[in-house]
Amino acid sequence: MSSGLLNPSAFGVIAYTLLLTHITIAAVTIFLHRHQAHRALTLHPVASHFFRFWLWLTTGMVTRQWVAVHRKHHARCETADDPHSPQVLSLKKVLLEGAELYRREADNGETLAVYGKGTPDDAVERRLYSRYPYLGIVLMLALDVLLLGPIGITVWAVQMIWIPLFAAGVINGIGHYFGYRTYASPDAATNIVPWGILIGGEELHNNHHAYPGSARLSSQPWEFDIGWFYIRLLERMGLARVKKVAPSPARLLPTAAGPDPDTLRTIAVHRMQVLARYSRKVIKAAYRAEVRRLGGADPELRQARALLLREESLNDGSARRRLQQVLARSEALATVYRFRERLQAIWQGAAEGQALAALEQWRREAEASGVAALQEFARRIGGWRSAAG
Repeated sequence: MSSGLLNPSAFGVIAYTLLLTHITIAAVTIFLHRHQAHRALTLHPVASHFFRFWLWLTTGMVTRQWVAVHRKHHARCETADDPHSPQVLSLKKVLLEGAELYRREADNGETLAVYGKGTPDDAVERRLYSRYPYLGIVLMLALDVLLLGPIGITVWAVQMIWIPLFAAGVINGIGHYFGYRTYASPDAATNIVPWGILIGGEELHNNHHAYPGSARLSSQPWEFDIGWFYIRLLERMGLARVKKVAPSPARLLPTAAGPDPDTLRTIAVHRMQVLARYSRKVIKAAYRAEVRRLGGADPELRQARALLLREESLNDGSARRRLQQVLARSEALATVYRFRERLQAIWQGAAEGQALAALEQWRREAEASGVAALQEFARRIGGWRSAAG
């Protein structure tokens, strides 16, 4: 039986499969996601068309459809209009039916009209890529069989499920359910792992939802975004130009002074990081103290941990009622929850002088709250400085 033009070993078949699927992942994150959907970088026409051609060969996805569905996801995140929210539809449905959810939204003409603007509309797009989206994957099948022989059919099948599994399932599903959060973004997005290699950096999903217009998805020093690494290589080759990058995380430095204008500006820029730290250092600490005080005897309190940490807008009516019942029985939890809401509201619509006065009042009242974790946070809030400061 023919083994194809390459006549590869078993290791060669695996290497070929991993290489081609990784190029596809790179094309999705660099071209579709960061370049087309969010305009975080520009690409040289040569690089742009290579990615477009490669995605036509390996996925059959139409640029306008993918971009429109993704933009709608950001605009309607975690609502009934979100095309693929596991918070609304269930994690199981998004994991198992992610590709079907994408296809259903991609066929929605209103979604394409509202969210699909600015995508490629040249002759090759109209006459080939959009008109015959599945011709490319048929050619990819023929190429795999020609190069590898009969095993090429299996390799092609792996290529076809790679994006639906990892992008539609893992990122859209697990990336809004499990993981860690560096930023208190107004949704459920999480960082799955700090090393964005397998899915091109998209594993850092919380970072992306905090700063969707950033070409770099890594934030902390220990995080790695391989998509960003490729973008910098393309930049050196003159094939890309970065337009927007998220600010580096702020640092909390020891200080005895209260908030000043620099502190206020830092908190305003890095407010999602500040709020995430508040949740970790204050709300979690107050919750643990209450559990210890009650000796674990209150099952409703133990079940309320997620509600206390969750973005309030994501709670439905039943969750809000359960949360209010817990807060009504715990003065400490009610206090730290109320102070988080006040902190979040400080920079919303206030002039700088008013916001600074509000922050100083918040700090004084927090120090007098009697809740140890909140008092410590308030004493240190004047130490927020930008990474360059």
